[in-house]
Amino acid sequence: MTENIQVAVENGVCTVTIARPEKKNSLTRTMYAGLAGAIESSAADPAVRCLLLTGAGEVFCAGNDIGEFQNRAPEDPNAPPPSRRFYYGLANYEKPIVAAVPGLAIGIGCTMLMHCDIVYAAPEARFRMPFVDLGLVPELGSSMIVPWMVGRQKAAELMLLGDFFDAAAAKEMGFVNRIIDRTELLAKARATAAMLAAKPPEAMRLTRRLLRQHHAILLERMEEERSILGAQLRTAETQAIMANVLKPKR
Repeated sequence: MTENIQVAVENGVCTVTIARPEKKNSLTRTMYAGLAGAIESSAADPAVRCLLLTGAGEVFCAGNDIGEFQNRAPEDPNAPPPSRRFYYGLANYEKPIVAAVPGLAIGIGCTMLMHCDIVYAAPEARFRMPFVDLGLVPELGSSMIVPWMVGRQKAAELMLLGDFFDAAAAKEMGFVNRIIDRTELLAKARATAAMLAAKPPEAMRLTRRLLRQHHAILLERMEEERSILGAQLRTAETQAIMANVLKPKR
């Protein structure tokens, strides 16, 4: 793994912590590789029966590192990039996934939660999907999952306007199961993950498979999103937006 992706396995639970608090836990290519490796190894390990995702400090994940993302190299179909491994590893994960969200969850930090089974958030957590504002499109199947969850018009409001929404709104819309005080958040998430890990694994796997709607179609949408996003990333419009984001603030 990497120093910014911390992995610990205990009592059947693999806890993966995104740990780059000085940059609000924004993801780099190296961090995607760490996340992908943790997901792949825990998926293959029969001793691991549940995955727990969280973020260090008071942030879950503020999305991609814009500086690195702006200069992302074209994808090689013969060597899947770490982000692709992470996306599909998460979407195809057969064991239960719990998330503890202590604070900001932006972009990929928000959309990865849609692939979790149980999400707990602190009252201070704030969520946002700012893809359009960055000249991009949604990813990780969120352009399909969000309308399933909240309806097309509400999904349009969330994704076209790209405004922040708080933990209470996230719970009302179904992004979050429960709101828990930040001081108790991780302990509660760990207890829930341990409960899931103790249940019959095959029944758990089969039930999760039944719960996931139109999985094959979702994977097709994820591929479509990645293709469009990659093309958009190379446009002058998007490059100018990201350059402005990176401009030193006075």
